[in-house]
Amino acid sequence: MNRRFALLAPLALLLPLPAAAEKIPLAALSDYLNGLTTVETSFTQINSDGTLSTGTLYIHRPGRVRFEYDPPDRSLVIAGGQQVAIFDAKSNQPPEQYPLKRTPLNLILGQNIDLGRARMVVGHEDDGTSTRVRAQDPDAPEYGTIELVFTDNPVELRQWVITDDLGAQTTVVLGEMKKGGRFGSRLFDITAETAARGN
Repeated sequence: MNRRFALLAPLALLLPLPAAAEKIPLAALSDYLNGLTTVETSFTQINSDGTLSTGTLYIHRPGRVRFEYDPPDRSLVIAGGQQVAIFDAKSNQPPEQYPLKRTPLNLILGQNIDLGRARMVVGHEDDGTSTRVRAQDPDAPEYGTIELVFTDNPVELRQWVITDDLGAQTTVVLGEMKKGGRFGSRLFDITAETAARGN
């Protein structure tokens, strides 16, 4: 148990229980995600092996994202042109590339997000502090799931957990979001990044 919470546990017994929070409706969450056009934020990534990475995340919906890791890590993940490219800092090879639609990230980068679509959401609950939505591609559930964590008043995306097709989990915790900025297309250009790195 977290030491801070352990210290508060005896006090909690004396306080009345709060009313159960209500989960944010899927329609409201869909509206929120569709309202995000550009986002810049810091992030902390908890990898499946327990290691931590930090960096800056850029989202330009629809279809574009860039995970820029803090030095000395030169790794990079870019989605653009319906492809996801993973640049491995330790490799001199060209980036690994996959169709964006084969990754759970596609579910939040789509043109029109509808969490109410049949068989897309496989979990929707409130844990008392946040609403958690677990979603999959209803046409290709074998590509894995993404669990989105939102807080309310106002609605804000705080983190997500991707479970890939092999069951490995990666958690991304978001910092304060800067919304509505302008990004150059170069940020999401896989071909230009590949050339710049000499891969």
